[in-house]
Amino acid sequence: MTNKYLRLLLASSLLLSLLFVTYYSIFPDVARLKKWHPSHTSFMEYRQRQWEQRGERKKFVQTWVNLSQVSPYVIKAVLIAEDDKFWRHEGFDFEALQKALVADLKKRKFRFGGSTISQQLVKNLYLSPVKNPLRKIKEAVITWRLERALSKKRIIELYLNVAEWGDGLFGIEAAARHYYGKAASQLTALEAARLASVLPNPLKYQPTGASKYVEKRGGAIYRIMVKRGVVIPEYVTIMKDPGEATPTEGVSEPEATITEKTFPLAEKGGQEATLPEAEKTSQP
Repeated sequence: MTNKYLRLLLASSLLLSLLFVTYYSIFPDVARLKKWHPSHTSFMEYRQRQWEQRGERKKFVQTWVNLSQVSPYVIKAVLIAEDDKFWRHEGFDFEALQKALVADLKKRKFRFGGSTISQQLVKNLYLSPVKNPLRKIKEAVITWRLERALSKKRIIELYLNVAEWGDGLFGIEAAARHYYGKAASQLTALEAARLASVLPNPLKYQPTGASKYVEKRGGAIYRIMVKRGVVIPEYVTIMKDPGEATPTEGVSEPEATITEKTFPLAEKGGQEATLPEAEKTSQP
């Protein structure tokens, strides 16, 4: 073998090594998420920097729970609110992305909407809230790898444990105990719907507050759960306290000024329900 070929072989080996190191320095090892419970995320670091800039001293509240320790109502409500095609897509909802792109073009703004639960998990764990094409490319690559490394069950479990539900409040267990004084496993259908309703902007809205938006969006999520047979209204009516309104009473249809998102009710023969959306100003 001549010196020319030796130099070529050495150069190729160095280039491959450089690409390998660069790849794993840019893109995290998502396979470790199969067993690792992240207690600190990129989005938490972003919140920490915000607090420091304002001279605030706060602490994060997060308690990890397995998916079996979360009320099934919560899982259903969050998926209806955030990613209705979660079990069917492979990380990306291309129909939602197309609609978001069309809306952005009309407004001449690029907000990169249409994110799935998998994409939101990637943003929370690894990325900054800065919205630019480069970050979206990185998000897409990590999401693709995430969907192939983890089961859907594990992805939703991770998301529910790192999602922001208030100022310094992360994860469904911390949210359940803070807002309702109970474990996540004990949350009712209406409580789950209201918790899911604030996810787009948990710093602006509280599930236990008197916000008309929370009532509308939470009520809409609840009605979809009823239509799909997730909730039995008769049982809720029997178990409610005297004088307490049922979840669908007093909840009017979304006003025309509220942007609506359509969710196909595939389980019910293709019926559709609408769900009011909030401006997602606090999430990454």
